[in-house]
Amino acid sequence: MTDHPSSAAVSVQVFDEIQHPIDQEWIVSVARAATLVCDAGDQHVSIVIADDATVAELNADHRGLPETTDVLSFAYTHSGAYYGDTPKGDGDPLDTEFILPPSEQAGLGEVIISYPQAARQAEQAGHSVSQELAILLAHGIVHLLGYDHEEDEEAAEMQTLEAKIMGHVQALGLLNSTEDDRHAVDG
Repeated sequence: MTDHPSSAAVSVQVFDEIQHPIDQEWIVSVARAATLVCDAGDQHVSIVIADDATVAELNADHRGLPETTDVLSFAYTHSGAYYGDTPKGDGDPLDTEFILPPSEQAGLGEVIISYPQAARQAEQAGHSVSQELAILLAHGIVHLLGYDHEEDEEAAEMQTLEAKIMGHVQALGLLNSTEDDRHAVDG
């Protein structure tokens, strides 16, 4: 693995249910590459590699979409759109703002990826699970920075930034054609 100058603090949690052990150091390196390209400084980002059921539940609770998805981003500084048929009620405990002590910085937020969905998408796209995880990490971190893809112009801006991230990930040697699955998944 190649070192890079990003000093972003990255924490990684991988659910026990995930069949293949994830190389957490690789996840940290990809996340740091993304924060470097996005000029996010040393803000903390949390990455969770989860199962379909957990991601589907979070998607239903926070976006109003009762289905699994590939990646969810929860920024500490802004919230995403809610797409449910019924509006969320005022005072919903899921909308309560988390207050940090004055000495703490909020950081970027949390990216939650469904590993099973990433594996399905990788198979459909004809590339490795590692590449799909890197794509989803890039996408999730760009969302944490406030980018969205609701409008065509915003989507194009997001795609450009994600392509830069993936180029940097490739340049760092975190993905290559012969060994990319070895980096993200030991097994």
